[in-house]
Amino acid sequence: MEAPAVKVKSADRVLDILELFIGKQSSYSLTDISKILSMPPSSTHQILQNMLARGYLEMDETGKQFCLGYKLFEIRAEYTKNTDMKREFYRMADKVSSELNEVVFLAIRSADKVLYIAEKQSSQALRLTANLGSVLPLYASASGKIFLSDLSDEEIDDIYPQEQLEMLTEHTIPTRTLLKQQLADTRVDHVAYNWGESVEGLRCMAGAIRNTQGQAVASVSISIPEIRLTDEKWAQTLIWIKKSCEEISNRVFW
Repeated sequence: MEAPAVKVKSADRVLDILELFIGKQSSYSLTDISKILSMPPSSTHQILQNMLARGYLEMDETGKQFCLGYKLFEIRAEYTKNTDMKREFYRMADKVSSELNEVVFLAIRSADKVLYIAEKQSSQALRLTANLGSVLPLYASASGKIFLSDLSDEEIDDIYPQEQLEMLTEHTIPTRTLLKQQLADTRVDHVAYNWGESVEGLRCMAGAIRNTQGQAVASVSISIPEIRLTDEKWAQTLIWIKKSCEEISNRVFW
């Protein structure tokens, strides 16, 4: 008979804080966390400071809200390295690369960010490179828009309570209203686009890998520098995005 697990109060509190972010909110204040978890403010402050120092939490731009930190993204990226989805992604990405010779990415959602967990590089001299585990705002990436298109307007409002969105380039979608308009098209077309919204001079197209419930659990995207983009290549990109997402979804989830 196994001995019962011994609970460590401080460890439980750290895990309770992390599990708050499984819900809809992407950030919480110290007061929020203290009240929701019925923890003394002084103890809450000390734990949060330790988690900040270790990279498990970060402060938002206001300096008052806590959100998930880079360390969790690194752990999650490591966890997903050898999944069936990643193996199927590389199988399809090899085909895409041989046909288009452009970079292909596999990404997942992490709170209000898109997290890149796998890539297949092209042999082009001019190409996009991204460190695995790197993140971008959902609204400023094609893959991120795929995940946002699965959400209701109310859920999008929870993620972006302010109308104005931070501009990464001059082409970034500037407002929540315009973002919602673009997401309406994404829901119809089943593909999303990035028109130089996160990196100047780079176009990107993305589609969804869906589970048996129809939820977007990951995204495949293809990025092409504008200098190499032609109507023919863009049309081929659409074909490969749809084919890749359909095949990976079927092989992994059906």
